[in-house]
Amino acid sequence: QVQLVESGGGLVQPGGSLRLSCAASGFTGFVFSLYAMNWYRQAPGKGRELVAAITSGVGSTNYADSMKGRFTISRDNAKNTVYLQMNSLKPEDTAVYYCNAALPPFLKYWGQGTQVTVSS
Repeated sequence: QVQLVESGGGLVQPGGSLRLSCAASGFTGFVFSLYAMNWYRQAPGKGRELVAAITSGVGSTNYADSMKGRFTISRDNAKNTVYLQMNSLKPEDTAVYYCNAALPPFLKYWGQGTQVTVSS
């Protein structure tokens, strides 16, 4: 059974940094490397939005406009883990951050989320 477990969230002051990790289990062999990996977030009272994405294969990345230049997504297929480095954090980055693994057209898995709070 596939499981995604996020970690690394917490309370940080504006301008600070956090590094989120998402450890995937239940993938056999090289299967994890076939999945596109994504980070989403959901702030209180708002819908879930895509933060960053990294493809399978060459690992091309894509970011929401408000995260470009501040966030970096990466993956380590040997460790079945994806990361989100978040710098220059702002109060509006406060949200629950979710890891997502997707293999179109049908396979999609979600983690349970990790809380990130940016506040002084």
